[in-house]
Amino acid sequence: MQYSKDVEEMVCVKKGAAHDPAPIPEEGKWVKAKQIGDISGLTHGVGWCAPQQGACKLTLNVKNGVIEEALVETIGCSGMTHSAAMAAEILPGKTILEALNSDLVCDAINTAMRELFLQIVYGRTQSAFSDDGLPVGAGLEDLGKGLRSQVGTMYGTKIKGPRYLDMAEGYVLKVGLDEAGEIIGYQFVSLGKMMDAIKKGVDPKEAYEQNIGTYGRFAQAAKVIDPRHE
Repeated sequence: MQYSKDVEEMVCVKKGAAHDPAPIPEEGKWVKAKQIGDISGLTHGVGWCAPQQGACKLTLNVKNGVIEEALVETIGCSGMTHSAAMAAEILPGKTILEALNSDLVCDAINTAMRELFLQIVYGRTQSAFSDDGLPVGAGLEDLGKGLRSQVGTMYGTKIKGPRYLDMAEGYVLKVGLDEAGEIIGYQFVSLGKMMDAIKKGVDPKEAYEQNIGTYGRFAQAAKVIDPRHE
């Protein structure tokens, strides 16, 4: 350690009160975090790229400072999916400090990592008050059956109105309209469940028909349209 001459010539004054870090909630405990290994928690965060063409939702499960589980979900930019593939390989096994300073290929994923780092080190995690936190695999459970992201895709114009394209339930096949032309329900196919059935040997047409459902008052619709072609 090098000191300037001015510092070397100073009189030594003893430090008085011990100001420890403020305790933060971590997995059911109050922790005074002094190093990266003191940090644990599962949380989610969102990031965006500089031109704001796309966004990333990142979920990390951190145990003793190390990322044990990472879920990378992207939307809005085709190149981001390949970046997410690389990030899912890069992140697990790194400390959160290493991850913060790693190139995660895409600005949106890097920004999400920054936002998550702040949440995690300040104790603002989803598992802050859960004893022992959440097991590795909890992030995967967010995807539900079929392991597909929850995607909402809606489109609308002033002249022609709204179009429902993708809902939490699945890919929208038909939209039901009432006598006044307003949406009262929709028909969807659950792509995750359909693909699981096909992989188990179910005929694709049968798997498709078995996983069609409706929401709202679709059965009472006066008119039904294909939102992608009508």
